Amino acid sequence: MSLSELCPCTEDEVRKLISQPPTKSCALDPFPTFLLKELIDILLPYLTAMVNASRREGRLPSTQKHAVVTPVLKKSGLDVEEPKNYRPVSNLTFVSKLVERAVASRLVTYLNANGLMPPLQSAYRRHHSTETALLKLLSDVCGAIDCQQVVLLGLLDLSAAFDCMDHEILLSRLRYRFGLRGSAYDWIASFLYGRSQQFFYKGRLSAKFQLLFGVPQRSVLGPILFLLYTAELLEIVVECGLMVHAYADDTGICYHASK
Repeated sequence: MSLSELCPCTEDEVRKLISQPPTKSCALDPFPTFLLKELIDILLPYLTAMVNASRREGRLPSTQKHAVVTPVLKKSGLDVEEPKNYRPVSNLTFVSKLVERAVASRLVTYLNANGLMPPLQSAYRRHHSTETALLKLLSDVCGAIDCQQVVLLGLLDLSAAFDCMDHEILLSRLRYRFGLRGSAYDWIASFLYGRSQQFFYKGRLSAKFQLLFGVPQRSVLGPILFLLYTAELLEIVVECGLMVHAYADDTGICYHASK
């Protein structure tokens, strides 16, 4: 059970991947996204060739690994002078996200076909949501109460979860636990390494700096990699005799015992 090569994209698939997301442009894009969509019939063969070349060679070009990060206030009414009240949103090129969507589609298909998606995680998965996470948590609590047991519920929220992912640990888990090999593994490694970003705030850009940990927020592949990165943690909790379910970086852990 392994994924060593990403299958090629057809022009029809690339057309669908381009038409699905909203028409938003990034400052790094050479021309607006709406124009790309208007000229799709002309550009489609070239875009398909670009996506397949990246897939075949197992690398994401360095020009597509830079992000402009815009701080966005998490909630209205928060102190605008407090840095922790902001969420760093990465603006990535349209083409880089196009390639990400193609890779993510193949990775998720492989994980689902082999039952490798974390069963105790409800985020970033089709037919899973905050509703399924809440239902699972309530089912665990009510089941324990029906057995005349006392239930303690702990709610955990990881801080800066996407920014703290260790690339070496993630790649090791992708290889030895999830079976990524060959150009498929090489592409993910290329996606993680050599990234750079700069901040845009109050009309000014910061200096560029290298991203040594984590994945860009608002990237397509980042959330899926986060699920795979944290899958072992949920299994450890279960091995300790606790009930657990998570939605992204929000985790509910239940301990139940007889009165």
